Amino acid sequence: MDSNITVGNRIKSLRESKSITIEQLAEQTGLAVEQIKRIEEGIDLPSLSPLIKISHAFEVRLGTFFDDQCGEGPVICRKNQYVDTISFSNNAMKSRKNMAYHSLSKSKAEHCMSPFIIDVMPVDADDYLLSSHEGEEFIYVLEGTMELVYGKNKYRFGDGDSMYYDSIVPHHLHGYNGKGGKILAVIYTPI
Repeated sequence: MDSNITVGNRIKSLRESKSITIEQLAEQTGLAVEQIKRIEEGIDLPSLSPLIKISHAFEVRLGTFFDDQCGEGPVICRKNQYVDTISFSNNAMKSRKNMAYHSLSKSKAEHCMSPFIIDVMPVDADDYLLSSHEGEEFIYVLEGTMELVYGKNKYRFGDGDSMYYDSIVPHHLHGYNGKGGKILAVIYTPI
């Protein structure tokens, strides 16, 4: 099953289990009713910001939408075993899929951090919107050169470089000069 449909199905299932209408969820999150419908139907690839707003409305962890939550002990993810992919738009306007997220903790129940290996797809570096959400992010570049727009500043970093930042500040991460790459990202969002 397409992971985007899975995320949408989980949101819909949670919403229905809490007896919340789409209109009520839209009011609680500030998202448009049509946007929530499209996410639930697996049509739209949401950025992290709407998902975080939805997780706050439901009072659940961000990982609830894409992890299996079956293990309480350590979760081991061997090299090249992170094949399941979650795609978010990351607010790209033309390329609706510019990042493919591979969860490294999807079978860990009740975790506070969400680690991912992210394939950053090549896109036009000027084709983005800044987003912000509660929490913090840690980015470590595995391959390529990345550019982080953070508030009014731009930072460029390459293989082996890392950055840790408050994600409440408007930001956007993409490959430098429209090229792709691969990063390790750890995202923390408070409930």
